[in-house]
Amino acid sequence: MPRRDEREKRVSIAEIEDLIARTARGERAAFLDLYDRTSAKLFGICLRVLDDRADAEEVLQETYVKIWRNADRYTANGLSPMTWLITVARNSAIDKRRSRGRGDRGLEAAAELPDGGPTPEAAAMAGSERARIVLCLSELEADRAAAVRGAYLQGLSYQELAERYGVPLNTMRTWLRRSLLKLRECLTR
Repeated sequence: MPRRDEREKRVSIAEIEDLIARTARGERAAFLDLYDRTSAKLFGICLRVLDDRADAEEVLQETYVKIWRNADRYTANGLSPMTWLITVARNSAIDKRRSRGRGDRGLEAAAELPDGGPTPEAAAMAGSERARIVLCLSELEADRAAAVRGAYLQGLSYQELAERYGVPLNTMRTWLRRSLLKLRECLTR
């Protein structure tokens, strides 16, 4: 029998998935509830990447506009819906960082910021799917698994990863695409 906190987590996942589904149907009340339940976490992610409160607030607003417009693209698959929301926020923040012309220093500085709690990635992986993800990552070649972690957990760009591993940019894109396909296949077994 699942512990009480595991049952509450499942309810929470189901509630967030329901709010996303209702948002996709244009229900403003569901969207406001989704914002209330998730905005603090997503703001923290934006702030970590950007290291600027005003920029983080702006990106958070843009993130929720994207969520409103693209909620119908979310597919409930049993994994954490927070992973999808975190990805939208993180990608928006990285886009903002790149557009403001600070180069790579902004992300390096964001990675060095101390954080008292678990990182968003650690929180997302801390659930029941953590063991499955770790197992599936171990099935990848070591450099491919490290590249996936660098791209999706550390926020490194394709260019940064290509330079790190000494491969052309298109090769890195291929590595990541094929690795994600293998991970998806593994996770559906």
